[in-house]
Amino acid sequence: MAQKGNRQRTKVVVTRKLPDNIETRMAELFDVQLNLADKPLGKEGLMKAVQTADVLVPTVTDNVDAEVIAAAGKNLKMIANFGAGVNHIDTKAAHEKGIVVTNTPGVLTEDTADLAMALLLSVPRRLFEGEKILRAGEWTGWTPTFLMGHRIQGKRLGIIGMGRIGSAIARRAKAFNMAVHYHKRTRLPEDVEAELEATYWDDLDEMLSRMDFVSVNCPLTDKTHHLLDRTRMKKLQPHAVIINTARGEIIDEEALADLIEVGRIAGAGLDVFEQEPEINPKLLELDNVVLLPHMGSATVEARMAMGEKVLINIRAYADGHRPPDRVIPS
Repeated sequence: MAQKGNRQRTKVVVTRKLPDNIETRMAELFDVQLNLADKPLGKEGLMKAVQTADVLVPTVTDNVDAEVIAAAGKNLKMIANFGAGVNHIDTKAAHEKGIVVTNTPGVLTEDTADLAMALLLSVPRRLFEGEKILRAGEWTGWTPTFLMGHRIQGKRLGIIGMGRIGSAIARRAKAFNMAVHYHKRTRLPEDVEAELEATYWDDLDEMLSRMDFVSVNCPLTDKTHHLLDRTRMKKLQPHAVIINTARGEIIDEEALADLIEVGRIAGAGLDVFEQEPEINPKLLELDNVVLLPHMGSATVEARMAMGEKVLINIRAYADGHRPPDRVIPS
């Protein structure tokens, strides 16, 4: 990779269309190959990209697995992910090959938390059902018992994973006078717990059985894949609602759809899915499930900030410094 002061420019391959300002800045700083068509490269395209790049800039739609990394040319020294989650990158294989992996944490926290709260509000208040009836021309006017939902004030919210996003959701929930509960591998410090007015549960099953709402905000790992499986979701009360803005694979979607269909769970708000962009057909048939196309960080501000972090990480490494957002495999 070219270092500061060298004549050769760093070759950066970007796998998807990024905000115009970010792409322009990349073109100024590096020898950049853009994807203006904004279509996923697929396995073959990724393997070609890593053979020519000094730096690969993938997104959540790119499966940068061990096979792709093994195909990398000797010049590939960095994978600068456009996004916070890196479960689509084999970080262990990259580390073993001496390839640095970075991500973009922090900058999408508030936007994702906003969307989680929007889902949390929309499901119990039946907003999707109301909007659907209105657009179909089926609304005949106000009646006392039409589309009655449930308030969220005073309800219990169980957050699975109390990191940046989980904590941001907790602060919003507190403003709605919800009781905040959480499950996490390591308990928060006492002062943080007090500030969030959050109750800690070491046992996830015990927490789930007492919650009105559950928000999934943990990372996807081997241990959290299908963390909410059929058996565990059966512990929820029938009026409970599940919100997922983390990763689709954390929930057994087939089981979730079945349990909602028979009234065993009241509903769900989902921004992520197991087989994106494919959606489980059962979920599409349920009116008490709100489905969004993975848009948790889809604000101009968040996407620009993500791009800026990618640029900072690449520049730091190209200049011989440690990137601020380096990901070390566990």
